[in-house]
Amino acid sequence: MIADGLSAAAREELPAMKKVAVIMGSDSDLPALQPCFEQLRALSIPFKAHVFSAHRTPDEATAFALAAADNGFGVLIAAAGKAAHLAGALAARTVLPVIGIPIKASTLDGLDALLSTVQMPAGIPVATVAIDGAANAAILAAQILAVSDAELRQKLLTARETMRLSVLQKDSKLVV
Repeated sequence: MIADGLSAAAREELPAMKKVAVIMGSDSDLPALQPCFEQLRALSIPFKAHVFSAHRTPDEATAFALAAADNGFGVLIAAAGKAAHLAGALAARTVLPVIGIPIKASTLDGLDALLSTVQMPAGIPVATVAIDGAANAAILAAQILAVSDAELRQKLLTARETMRLSVLQKDSKLVV
């Protein structure tokens, strides 16, 4: 028996973990997304990254969003700067959860992207993380997938405990 109470045979019958799609509006967003990729890898979450623009490749972005669920994705992460309509454009075409990452890409230091990402009409939600908040986008995606994945949920709990112990260790060394 495995720790979750399932035999190896029963475990093999379980559906594979859903993938996460990480869509960026431009390849210039790639450096800001590295923490997202690192978090997904650390949690052993399968993911695919693509460049689709809500404005320059709207047909391709729409096609991807429409087919995402059928292609094994469970969460979409959309990163864009400036006008930042990518997350909303994807969310309009799927009922999968969409997480928006506003990217600092203009003289407004990402505030424009934040406002564009967070201001969604009723019925088309986009969860939005902080400007350049790629690591938290990956963790939020993992939390969404962990609703139906006990092994992933345990990895998240372990990561939280590691963070807690790290803070307590720093506290114990604090000398003022």
